[in-house]
Amino acid sequence: MTPDLLTLLGEQAEARPDALALGALGAAPLSFADLMSAVRTVRDNLRANGFRSGDRMLFSIRPCPEAVVLVLGVVAAGGTIVFVDPGVGPELFARRLELVEPAWAATESLLYLLSGPLRAVGRARGLELPRFGRLPVRHIHSGPRLPGTPADSIPLQRLSRPAGVRAFCGSAGELPAADIGTPDDEALIVFTSGTTAEPKAVVHSRGSLSAGLAAAAGRTTLGPDAHLGTEQLMMGLPALVAGARWSMPRYPRLRTHIDPLRFAAELDGLTHAFFTPSDLAAVLDAVEAGTLAAPRGVREISLGGAPVTVGLLERCRKLLPHTDCLAIYGMTEVLPVAVISGSAKLAFRGDGDPLGPPADGVVARIAADGELLLSGPALCRGYLGEPPLTEVGTGDLARFDGDLLVLTGRKKDMMIRGKTNIYPGLYEPAITALDGVRDAVLVGIPDGMGDELIVLAVVAEPGAVDLVARVRRELPARMDHSALPDKIVVVERIPVTGRTRKPDRAALRRELAAVIGG
Repeated sequence: MTPDLLTLLGEQAEARPDALALGALGAAPLSFADLMSAVRTVRDNLRANGFRSGDRMLFSIRPCPEAVVLVLGVVAAGGTIVFVDPGVGPELFARRLELVEPAWAATESLLYLLSGPLRAVGRARGLELPRFGRLPVRHIHSGPRLPGTPADSIPLQRLSRPAGVRAFCGSAGELPAADIGTPDDEALIVFTSGTTAEPKAVVHSRGSLSAGLAAAAGRTTLGPDAHLGTEQLMMGLPALVAGARWSMPRYPRLRTHIDPLRFAAELDGLTHAFFTPSDLAAVLDAVEAGTLAAPRGVREISLGGAPVTVGLLERCRKLLPHTDCLAIYGMTEVLPVAVISGSAKLAFRGDGDPLGPPADGVVARIAADGELLLSGPALCRGYLGEPPLTEVGTGDLARFDGDLLVLTGRKKDMMIRGKTNIYPGLYEPAITALDGVRDAVLVGIPDGMGDELIVLAVVAEPGAVDLVARVRRELPARMDHSALPDKIVVVERIPVTGRTRKPDRAALRRELAAVIGG
């Protein structure tokens, strides 16, 4: 059984108390000993203010070192972190609140302002926010106290101060036995999808969370000599577990996504970084255009949150020749599922998208209909309000090639033309590998007669000539004739969605329908 997350971090603090652990890029970091001390302080202050084991805390603070310490302090106090997106709209937010029944909320003070006194300004910026200040919970706010912040809200800064709290007499990494909890204790809730009527929330226990973080750490080259840059909690925590240093980029004001170019410009001196594929593509565009210097010293870039194409890896190899890439495949219910190096992905010659062998502790099998099914210690407990899970379907179609998992398509992205089921993921990697193609996505547009027009959207490499004609000539050798697109359209970019920047197939479908219709 994988040791608890707090135990793993405590072991690093015991072995290397003065080693640098966590901080913001360009700011002084905490050592491992300081980190564990801060976690204990937050835990004790929470308890002193009435936090009880089993309490759930809504979490609406953009990633930063103080937020990470609060997350760990809540888990150490026996509580559950509930990640919520304040931009989902008041109705869905209220339904999620009803399902979770939180006792606490940790919120950026700016959200109190924009959902209260400056609600009209928030709406003008496209933010239809719930009234955070009226939530019937105990409040914690980060940042200065702004108008709209509840009068009894506890400043996050004050939770980090040891004054008035009984000092813990122990060694650098030690936590009392009661704080270790049990593997079945609830630790994390993440909403993934669902309508207003049926919000869907993934529940991770301390055991599944710890197993997933340990597995992620084991599939990278992270270690005591590594320095990782990322804002992603599920990449940064594995780095700490492995004894590496984690530095976090700062968010632009009023933005919920980091600036990838600014982040890349701050990577000198770091050895590792995490990007979504679309963010790395933006960085490579800038490097290619000469407006951004290639990061120096970065040995490994991990990529996740969306498909990692052959074309992106080839561009990275060309523009960042001293940097290796890792493509991470995972889902909210199990993270990670599989990891593959960029060189292995580029060397693959079969059909489909190679994902790598299953991560340690991940049990993968292929169902009769080809769907990839997962189980193992990193599997979440289940969905809130539903029976526990013993296995989860990914919605992806896959096969085994030896011990290598190969993705062959998405069940939900399936398109239908005549009697043929067409899975885009089976063909998109091969199309993206064509000369002159930077990115490629297949979508189906209803033809009004129960069938679908298969449209291929391609993003051209700079200087590509007669791309549509050339792609049409080469496709019959790359994909089944029954799946060949009816139309090929060159677009400037593939729209993306969410913080993970996945291809937004619905938005692309609308754009192409307008072009084709026009």
